[in-house]
Amino acid sequence: MAKKSVEKESLQQLLRYWHVEVIGLNKSFSVWRIYTRLKNKPGLKYVFWWRLANHLYVNGHKRMAYRIHNRIKKNFGCDIMPGATIGEGLTIAHHVGVVVTKRVVAGKNMKLTQNCVTGSVGKNEQGKIIIGDNFFLGSNSCVIGDALRIGNNVTVGAMSFVNKNVGDNHTVYTEKSTRLIEKAHSDSDRLS
Repeated sequence: MAKKSVEKESLQQLLRYWHVEVIGLNKSFSVWRIYTRLKNKPGLKYVFWWRLANHLYVNGHKRMAYRIHNRIKKNFGCDIMPGATIGEGLTIAHHVGVVVTKRVVAGKNMKLTQNCVTGSVGKNEQGKIIIGDNFFLGSNSCVIGDALRIGNNVTVGAMSFVNKNVGDNHTVYTEKSTRLIEKAHSDSDRLS
């Protein structure tokens, strides 16, 4: 009896994720609304199918979960591993190149952009990356390490690398500088 209760609760959680992430809480839940919202919105489609694959994975249907995962990874160019724990409000602005390890445990309102990676170095279970609520990972950025803790309300700027713990309410970016070097023109360049 307890197993059926857990499965029912898990299914209700899946429907809640779809309501929050696909439809939006300002509208009532319906299958038709999900269908119409998913048309021509690849980021939403990916989140929808990833949530289903993750639901199956967590409930012991790993073979089916990996089938869905492999298909959406191929179709969308996005790889969030089944088994990652991400709270409601997951948003993927541009889905191409997003990679998230199954060792991530993230809170609500995680926002990811193109070509960002959240991964661990080791293969052991101590390599969890714990991320708080309201996390934003900018384009071409990486969060990589073992046993990292990233607090609530953290923004990681574009083209940044994070391999250390970050406290609450921080913006992290990697300083970069751009140098312009004027080329010396040869006589053949001037003639053309």
